[in-house]
Amino acid sequence: MHIPIQRGSGTAVVEQIRHSIADRIRSGLLTHGAALPSVRALAKTSGVSVMTVVQAYNQLEENGYIRRVHGKGTYVSTEQYSQEVRATPSSKEDWQLVLQDYLPRAQIWRHSHNFDPKEGELKLSMASIDRELYPLEEVSEEIYRITKSDPALISDYGPIQGDKQLRGHMADYLKSRLVSVSKEQLLITNGCQQGIDLVARTFLGPGDVVMMESPTYMAAIDVFRARGALVVPVPVDGEGMRMDVLTRLCDSYTPKLIYVNPTYQNPTGSVMSAPRRAQLLQLAQSFNALIVEDEAWSGIQFGSPPPAPIKSMDTDGHVIYMTSFSKILSPGCRIAVLAAVGTVLSRLISSKAIADLGSPLLTQQVILPFFKGNRIYKHMEKLNRELLKRRDLAIRLLREHAPAGVTWTEPMGGLNLWLTLPPQTDTDRLLHEAQRERISFLPSSAFYPGEPEYHHLRLCYSYLPPAELQMGIIQLCKLMDRHLDRQVDQTYVPVI
Repeated sequence: MHIPIQRGSGTAVVEQIRHSIADRIRSGLLTHGAALPSVRALAKTSGVSVMTVVQAYNQLEENGYIRRVHGKGTYVSTEQYSQEVRATPSSKEDWQLVLQDYLPRAQIWRHSHNFDPKEGELKLSMASIDRELYPLEEVSEEIYRITKSDPALISDYGPIQGDKQLRGHMADYLKSRLVSVSKEQLLITNGCQQGIDLVARTFLGPGDVVMMESPTYMAAIDVFRARGALVVPVPVDGEGMRMDVLTRLCDSYTPKLIYVNPTYQNPTGSVMSAPRRAQLLQLAQSFNALIVEDEAWSGIQFGSPPPAPIKSMDTDGHVIYMTSFSKILSPGCRIAVLAAVGTVLSRLISSKAIADLGSPLLTQQVILPFFKGNRIYKHMEKLNRELLKRRDLAIRLLREHAPAGVTWTEPMGGLNLWLTLPPQTDTDRLLHEAQRERISFLPSSAFYPGEPEYHHLRLCYSYLPPAELQMGIIQLCKLMDRHLDRQVDQTYVPVI
């Protein structure tokens, strides 16, 4: 375990350590009974004195978060911890500090996107697309035409399941991606994020086992943990989720749900191989488990098509498939589609009704023309050509400027690169330095359901225009170079 210390932040180092560990316990990142590092080990990895860690552990034990067993070690308490007050209230809202939340990764995401867009920040953290590449003029024209010709769309609720005509066209689109479904088997959602949330609130409760890739899409971790689920991480490699590890884990845990991002995985960019996709479906069938197949980025591809979706092999309704159109047409429209069958689908529709009574009819009608004829396919061809140029630019810049010891993936789709720095590197600290220079990325600690690795980062090449992308990557490489140079001769100075 490593706890990044922000010196000069105004918060005592003891408090930073105590809050960091307490937050991990409350969020489920550290589970009941889990062993904590020794005082000396944590002091060494965090660059603080032994006495500082002792004081933090004492306070955590007093609040019931941890217990120490003489001669054996320190463990997360199996008892309910007490509510701790972090500060003496100094304003009317400070009572909120005692409220427990389950969104540690969402906090990381928010803090990495906290710049005023007018201040010239270089957002390498944004898994989105340069607005110049969206068909904004066409979308604007559709909004104007619809609101003039049929203003009732603004005042009426639409079908909970989604506009029937749009679902029909989306079913045709999915068939081109080898997912054979009817419009009756589709549910329109406000982005894939809502689809994940609907699945969690419908099928997960305290103690249910969710197996998911490690690293993985960080918001999904928070969604599942907020439902009280036991999240079991499964490592990924160049072919996606490792089936050998998943199979062994199933000897100890019975999965209710398996979440995968098999095509251009977020954050690594890996693609799950066809044999592993088939193995995963067989495993889900044997355990009567659900698979959530999140293919938010699968339409953004630069070479040969990826293997057929897991859903294409699903004959008995184990797979809930979802893909996004927000990413490729207009994030402001927030449109995705979820495919499922049987009572799984009917229960998800009921959950959607509780959530918002159905996605806005206006935004559905706005994107409908793109699915008539070949507009969506022509747009995707143009978009993928431009994104390939930016991916190649990012890779070229890294080859020219990245310091020795830094490697990266070269994905054939999606929106980001996954950088790996030398093992001793802490990208949480690197982010803190980068933000002072108006650069953002996402550190690897945000993406791990279990104990994270700290020496990776996610770099998105799709959001910034080419000139700004070049500037951002060159500056980031200089930051990495300086950061690594300091680490070579760094000796930790105890801080009390």
